[in-house]
Amino acid sequence: MFFWLLTPRRRQKLVREQLAQADTRFTYAIGQLVLWSADPKRVDDGGAVLRDDTFRKIAMADPKLAPYGAAAKQVLEGMGLYRQIKPKIVQGKNIGQTFQFVSSGNAALGFVALSQVYRDGELTAGSGWLVPSDQYDPIKQDAVLLAAAQDNQAALALMDYLKGDEAREIIKSFGYRESP
Repeated sequence: MFFWLLTPRRRQKLVREQLAQADTRFTYAIGQLVLWSADPKRVDDGGAVLRDDTFRKIAMADPKLAPYGAAAKQVLEGMGLYRQIKPKIVQGKNIGQTFQFVSSGNAALGFVALSQVYRDGELTAGSGWLVPSDQYDPIKQDAVLLAAAQDNQAALALMDYLKGDEAREIIKSFGYRESP
């Protein structure tokens, strides 16, 4: 591997351990959080389902390990619902496992990455509420060149490509926001 797409915390660790070049880091996308259910009629576009008592389980990634989990916890706390909903939370180790809980029906709904359920401007299945981005800290998706690839032309070209208009359009089509 010549470069890495990662969260800021992982990037910092790679730089600290001198496995990545700090000056090559850039944010190529901002992840978006969605409250999602595989049931097409379960989630309204305002998240009111969180305030009713009709669901048994809600999935979210571990807030200590996963940026999407930390964002979900911020949203619930900001809505004043975290304590009430906490007994119903099924916690995934990461956002992929969290998505599995909801898509399999083991949890009625959950906070997942929009990119998991979105293509070309619409949800691929189910129902969801795109949580306003001002309700949680930005979920930055960073790229950094690994130290071992500093002279690898293919890796450098890919890093440049990620900064271009074509890549930005593709990234947006999968539900990410552009980096400022």
